[in-house]
Order: sequence, then structure tokens, then C-alpha cells
Amino acid sequence: MATGPAQAMLSVPAESLRGVVTAAWAGPTISPQSVKSCTPAGERFLKAGAVTLGRRAARLRAVMARRGGSGGVSAFLGVAVLRPVVLPGGLSFVITHSVKKPSAQSLLDWYDRHRRTLPWRAEAGQHADPYAVWLSEIMLQQTTVKAVGPYYHRFLEKFPTVQALAAADRDEVLSAWAGLGYYSRARNLHACAQQVVALGGFPKDVAGLRALPGVGAYTAAAVAAIAFGVPVVPVDGNVERITARLFAVEEPLPAARKTLAALAEGLNTDKAAQARPSDFAQALFDLGASLCSPRSPACGLCPWRESCAAQKAGIAATLPRKAPKVARPVRYGAHFLVMDAAEQILLRKRPETGLLAAMTELPGTDWRSERWSEAGALAQAPCTASWQACGVVRHVFTHFTLEVTVYAARVQHFSNHVAQTGFLAPAERVAGLSLPSVMLKCIKLGLKAL
Repeated sequence: MATGPAQAMLSVPAESLRGVVTAAWAGPTISPQSVKSCTPAGERFLKAGAVTLGRRAARLRAVMARRGGSGGVSAFLGVAVLRPVVLPGGLSFVITHSVKKPSAQSLLDWYDRHRRTLPWRAEAGQHADPYAVWLSEIMLQQTTVKAVGPYYHRFLEKFPTVQALAAADRDEVLSAWAGLGYYSRARNLHACAQQVVALGGFPKDVAGLRALPGVGAYTAAAVAAIAFGVPVVPVDGNVERITARLFAVEEPLPAARKTLAALAEGLNTDKAAQARPSDFAQALFDLGASLCSPRSPACGLCPWRESCAAQKAGIAATLPRKAPKVARPVRYGAHFLVMDAAEQILLRKRPETGLLAAMTELPGTDWRSERWSEAGALAQAPCTASWQACGVVRHVFTHFTLEVTVYAARVQHFSNHVAQTGFLAPAERVAGLSLPSVMLKCIKLGLKAL
């Protein structure tokens, strides 16, 4: 370990175990920047001789690679930048080797050879379309690239510009979105398009984008970087995984999220990344979607393998860690498919707020934690008829699982009173309405029984 006048010392409170310890050189004489990292539970680093534990005051010692350097040390400690890490009483970390900061140029060279071809992505050397980038980022939330592809093409055919989307009826937008789930995204998408048109175009900075309806921190950073060349790092699941492995962050998600975001911010600080912010952001996405995959990372092919602390420690495939999942509660409901002699189905709109807001559904009961008895369910049927139980539809939402008992019946015609509780739609046109997936399943099951 180097010693001498270039040595710098940083005291750390000794109280309780919390997260990852990381120190980064910020001195002007160090080029490229050297990043040093370790974890409190790092027995593998101990065996490798990378971390020494002391029993005096808790402290993090960072030593410059060159003697006589005059720079300082910036510390990224605990769960956020400049927040002190807290360690067990009397425990010290002395870092005796450094993990090189990954080369942006190496990643960009890899990206230039292996970049994915995606329908919303601009060709090499071309400027990205902000509308295409924004639309794809909203669609990709909680959804895979493979699943989004067909929806993206159909949506773009229907609404080729942000002006066309803003001018469309909301129900038309919800109908085009049906099947993608998380329908609040579609409502926000429509509202956002209207605001963008009112502004005269998309804002070109993160703060302006962040102010739009339905645009969160990640989406704002992604659109700013990809469409407008703003040098920021959008942190999605791919980037979290890459960062957790680069710095061997063993604290489980979601608790580690702030730590990972802080570390990811420093990945694009060199000249190559700053010169190509759009490509650098997309290179991170592609690396996470291919080589740095969740279960079987192809570390031998990775352009950043030499800088990856987790790869060196043999734990890349285990990161990022995740806290144990909490079991989803189950809710129960009943919905009724009734069709008249003209093969019209009775439907209704859900409330304007809440889950599946403003979407179309079959009439039915509330969704609750207690099962509905047949008598209790039929008491809420939209009309008197010879109802038959068709079976149960099971649908998984983010925070709960829904089990719906479907009842079906035929009537000769609907009374005015019944028709006014919702609206009638021909059975063959139902698929074109703004129906969520769970209702399409219910209708399919009900029609099969009639």
C-alpha cells in the first residue's frame, strides 16, 4: 500500500452496519479517475487481500496512486452522496487496491459493433425523434421490448405525431393502449401530448421534461439524453444491475436504489461519454439487456469486465440482491356478461380515478378480500336473467391478484332502465373498445358459455 505525503484520511462514525463504502479520487493529478470500493460483508475481498479490517477507530483510508499529488478525495458513503456510512463499533476499512473506473470509450466501441436495431431508435449518426423516444419509454415501463414492439407500430400508425395524439379522443387512446396494462400511463400519455403541443414542442432539459404529466425522473433523463443529447445517465433496471456489479453493491433492492443512482451518475464523466450522451445512455441499456443480463451474465465478453468488482469477486450473477418478496394479497369479484337477441353486450365505464380508471368493463361487484357467495354476487347482477357460472378468471396486478367469477346470460332485449346503467356494444366490436386484459378474459370466458 502506498504511503507518504499524498496520503489522505477520512474518519467514519462507528455505530451500525449500513450499506456500501466507496471512495472516489477527485484530485486533478489523477487521470483517469480511480474508484475504490468495498462492502462491509466482503469476506471474498478479505481473502483476495483487497480489504483490511482494523479494530481501532472506524475509518476509510484512501491513498493516492502518485506521490506528491495535490488533489483531494471525494467520498460517496452510505446510501447517498456525502451521507456518512455507519459501521459496527471499532470496525475499520483500509482499501489496498483500486477498481478502475470503466472506460466509456470501450463501452461505446462495443455499442458501435453490437447496438440493437429498435423501431424507435435512430440510425447511427442520425438525431432521435423526441416523440418516438418518449412514446417508447412510456410503453417500456413495466413491459419488455419484445412485448412492446407490435403495440408501438400500431400506436404510431394511429397517432403518427404528438399533434395527432393530442387531438385524439381519450377513449381512442385507451383502446389503442388496451393490452399493455398500467392504464394510467395511457391517460397521462394523452394529457402529456396535449401539454407538449401547447408548449410548442418537447422541453429539451430534464427539469422541463420532468414537469410533464406522467414523466418521472428516469423517463425525463432518458428522453433528455437520447433525444436532446443532455449528458445524464438514465437509471433503469439495466443500469442498476450494471452499477451493482461494477461496484459490488450487495445491499438488496429497493434499499440500495439511492446508492446505485449516485454511483451511476459518475459513469459518464469522461470525455467520450460527454461527447456522445445519446449513444452512451443507449449503450448502457444494450449492455444490460444482453451481456450483463440478470441470470447468466456473459462476463467474458463484457467491455467493462476489467473494471467490474463483482466479476473479480465471483459474485456478478448474484447481483443485484433483492429483498424477499411480500406475498400478494388476493381479491375477489364477480362480473356479468349479458347479451340480447341482437348480440349486443351490456358494458359500463369504470370511475375516473383509481385502478383501471375510465376503462370499459362488464358490470360487476366490488373487488374485495373476502370471497363472494353466489347469492351475494347475483344480488348485484345488472338484470334478472338465468345466470350461469362460467368459471374463474385469475389476473395478476402489481399489488394484488384478482380472482373473478364470471356469470353469463342471454335476454331477449334490454329494458331502458338496464341499458341506461351502461352502454350496449355489438359483440363483434368489443375487441376494439378500451377494455383492459382482465375484462377481455372475462368476455372470452362468458361468450364461450353462451
